[in-house]
Amino acid sequence: MTPAQRCPLCRQTFFCGRGHVYSRKHQRQLKAALERLLPQVEAARKAIRAAQVERYVPEHERCCWCLCCGCEVRKHLSHGNLTVLHGGLLEHLASPEHKKATNKFWWENKAEVQMKEKFLISPQEYARFKKSMVKGLDSYEEKEDEVIKEMAAQIREVEQSRQEVVRSVLEPQAVPDPEEGSSAPGSWKGTNSHVASSSQQPSYLDLPPAPELDWMETEQPLTFIGHQDIPGVGNIHSGATPPWMVQEEEYISENQQIGPSYEEFLKEKEKQKLKKLPPDRVGANFDHSSSTSAGWLPSFGRVWNNGRRWQSRHQFKTEAAARNKQQSYKEKS
Repeated sequence: MTPAQRCPLCRQTFFCGRGHVYSRKHQRQLKAALERLLPQVEAARKAIRAAQVERYVPEHERCCWCLCCGCEVRKHLSHGNLTVLHGGLLEHLASPEHKKATNKFWWENKAEVQMKEKFLISPQEYARFKKSMVKGLDSYEEKEDEVIKEMAAQIREVEQSRQEVVRSVLEPQAVPDPEEGSSAPGSWKGTNSHVASSSQQPSYLDLPPAPELDWMETEQPLTFIGHQDIPGVGNIHSGATPPWMVQEEEYISENQQIGPSYEEFLKEKEKQKLKKLPPDRVGANFDHSSSTSAGWLPSFGRVWNNGRRWQSRHQFKTEAAARNKQQSYKEKS
């Protein structure tokens, strides 16, 4: 009897020997598996003439399943911060191990001979890919240099504009102090007008012109609001005693407890609990403040008092036996 064999494509065990690879089901599964791998191989072939180099991202760690070798292969080739698209798959397809595994796979599964060349990369094609990869790396570096130059130019423009703004703001402060030189009000007025005119120089700021202020003129004196003192309460500026120097007797009222006490809080909490109960319950109107004696409830033995049932029964039997003995003794005497 022919030993059982396992077909990885059909995922079943067969006993017909080599006849299984010629069956319609096996050929259909083989064709579907090759069609799933073929688009990835064709995309990798397009990168032979023009290799694409991009910055590394985690998505470049994807792998693809090589049907001929029966293993996973890295789709892209990454090194550092750079990634060559489809470089890993092309390197695998051009390896001699893949060529040997492909020949074995085609022989065992009886696939179409014309399709085998589509899944192989010749050494000449791989050498051409290496040349295009070098050109792609050079072009990528040139693009990165251009981007760096553009960013540097933008940084210089921003820094230059910032220095112009700072210079325009700091120039009026270079005027000599009026106290050292001329203290005429006109000099202050001229300085303020110069500040207003210099603040309008940068057109990109689009700021409104500053008004010409003359702080030394008597027509516009500063407004005096007055002392903000609360009557009856002094402060350290008015000569009053600081709070940390006042005796404790003056702050007795502040140390008083604010709000209800803890006992009142517990009573109110109990009242809130009782409000949730039904108002017509038994004992709702009972006055708990009334005084009752200890014997208001009749004694029913140990069932109602302390102890167990057997103790009450034992006590009853003991007392009954004592009474009977005493009665019998009286009758004999």
